[in-house]
Amino acid sequence: MAIPIMSAPLFEKVFPKNTYQRAVDIALLFLLLCLLIYRLLSLNNHGLAWFLGFLCELWFTINWIVIVCTRWTPMLYKPFPERLQRRVPDLPPVDVFVTTADTVLEPPILTVNTVLSLLAVDYPANKLACYVSDDGCSPLIFYCLSEATKFAKHWVPFCRKYNVQVRAPFRYFMDESTPSTANSNDFQREWKYMKEEYEQLSRRIENAAQQPFPIALTGELAVFSDTEQRNHPTILKVLWENKEGLPEGLPHLIYVSREKRPKNPHYYKAGAMNVLTRVSGLMTNAPFMLNLDCDMFVNNTEIFRQAMCLMLGSNSEKDCAYIQCPQLFYDRPQDLLLFYEYIAKGIVGIQGPYYGGTGGFHRRKVIYGLWPDEVENQEKLSDNALLKECGNSKEFITSAVDVLKGKTDNFPSNPSKSLETAHQVASCSYEYGTGWGKKFGWIYGSLVEDILTGLTIHIKGWRSGYCSPDPPAFLGCAPPNGPAVMVQQKRWATGVLEIFFSKHNPIIGTLNGNLQLRQCLAYYYIILWGFRPIFELCYATLPAYCILTNSNFLPKVQDPGIYFIVAPFVVYYLYTLSEFIRTGFSVYTWWVSQCMARIVAMTAWLFGVINVILKLLVLSEMVFEITEKGLSTSGDDEGKFVFNESPVFVSATTVVLVHLTALATCLLGLQPLPGLAEFFCSVLVLVAFWPFVEGLFRKGKYGIPLNTIYKSSALALFFVYLCKM
Repeated sequence: MAIPIMSAPLFEKVFPKNTYQRAVDIALLFLLLCLLIYRLLSLNNHGLAWFLGFLCELWFTINWIVIVCTRWTPMLYKPFPERLQRRVPDLPPVDVFVTTADTVLEPPILTVNTVLSLLAVDYPANKLACYVSDDGCSPLIFYCLSEATKFAKHWVPFCRKYNVQVRAPFRYFMDESTPSTANSNDFQREWKYMKEEYEQLSRRIENAAQQPFPIALTGELAVFSDTEQRNHPTILKVLWENKEGLPEGLPHLIYVSREKRPKNPHYYKAGAMNVLTRVSGLMTNAPFMLNLDCDMFVNNTEIFRQAMCLMLGSNSEKDCAYIQCPQLFYDRPQDLLLFYEYIAKGIVGIQGPYYGGTGGFHRRKVIYGLWPDEVENQEKLSDNALLKECGNSKEFITSAVDVLKGKTDNFPSNPSKSLETAHQVASCSYEYGTGWGKKFGWIYGSLVEDILTGLTIHIKGWRSGYCSPDPPAFLGCAPPNGPAVMVQQKRWATGVLEIFFSKHNPIIGTLNGNLQLRQCLAYYYIILWGFRPIFELCYATLPAYCILTNSNFLPKVQDPGIYFIVAPFVVYYLYTLSEFIRTGFSVYTWWVSQCMARIVAMTAWLFGVINVILKLLVLSEMVFEITEKGLSTSGDDEGKFVFNESPVFVSATTVVLVHLTALATCLLGLQPLPGLAEFFCSVLVLVAFWPFVEGLFRKGKYGIPLNTIYKSSALALFFVYLCKM
């Protein structure tokens, strides 16, 4: 008997079978425990190197236990958007936030494409408002958005008329020729017209970006005439209003540049998100919010409806505080796809996925600090103590009460009427004496404000949902190889260690809050990234140390004990290789990924550790470094590692020089070979760090700068000297 559409669920939970994965996980854990027992039983017969090897392998075992617990019970959600319109004829409003901060590292054409894809999404336009946060206070961004609005008046109807799937123009028009599937003359003509219009838009943006600013700062742009990037008043501009409230029109588009003053803390992206939350709360006050980075365009036009299936189809709001969509890249899909395929699904089956900083749909009431047990007592929400810490804007508090009580029927068609009050809540002094960033909103205290905010929500007892449609909901541009990757990874490692050494530590959340134990371990899966470079660096230098000191940290090749070492590593690498192949990647992609994991751990993550140590010693303050973005990383740099003068490359270069020195002493007969195992491991380290070996002999951006080589040589010689001592 068929289920009536009005009573059919909006989504169902799917539990993938993982018998094979569990078997391998347990087998590998058994092999690691056998290795530790062997190390302990042999400890008295060996020296320092053996003990250090034991400590590193103990760390790897603990890390593996965390991974096994995290991905033990995978789960997925299967939404049914075709049922949504019948079940919920009047879809709830959604406020969309797009954040950008630097027109050099984040080219404006990226922001424009993200905004255009949002304006054209498959959702009623009179239920959407797009807010663009420009934290660099750039007239260039405002100019580009103004030009994009003119183009959107043609682009959005075109996408809806022909049901265009990818609605970011730069991706849609990547093919130089007209789509071969186009049979309609009208479509052919309109396609060519839209392509020409987009090319003209791109040229105008490119020309504006290449010069200081070619447009006179007059009219709408006059407000930028006396501004500096970190010293300017609030700038709020409504670029477009859907005044008629047309479902097929253009959504609201609002430009936001919050006030900044040199002596006032601005808390980087978390501060910008809190300003967007308050400004949107006054201007449109949608019960749901989506935030995207400026380079994450909408790739699946149905994603809003799919997310609403999870939000509105849950039996309890407690089960869905926010929906996280995978953060994937169109130009380097392997970077995070494996994480979402084999780790994230397991976290979904516990208390829900982390908040990833982009591609997250939030309940506004949860961001306002609501606890799960308060949902059932909505009549008392106007007395919520947190409302007293929202600031001194009576209008904002009124709007917050409406959201907490669940009102969704008021989505104004003229947000410009609230501009004056919105200016007040965007000032840099508004948060003084409030709970913003401490008790509610996007939480301050870490460079990874997304992980910290999601953790705070989970500690309160909320669950989160996961939406992973096919095709992917959003796609972005991966940072270029080399320096940009290091900036991003260093920030992540620094941020997770800040969480570990703060009051927001997941263990505290489990003991004093409502964070489940396995969810605590899931958070430790990423927090342990911060400590990983210590043990990986030690393990990577042990072969060279043993060669230089004529000692051993591995059994002799003819010793049966060598199997305790070889077995877990062979099983692990074969298993990870099978994961790559099952996901559709090549053996070469797997090898590059393994090498990059070693390189990142001993460079960017190591500097993350140093940053946090300096912060704890009050010798330095954290600085949020923006990751360089671009339309694509393909081209001449594809497959090549790029270097610059950053000190982050010193550690890996030192490791390479140490191993080259150790191998040279053996090959030249200056040092007896302690064992074939150590020699083989030393060669393996050099192969894993091959981009750095090549970088020693290359020039230009593909070569390691001489300054870095000099510093690394000094450190390598010091290491060799200590070994000889």
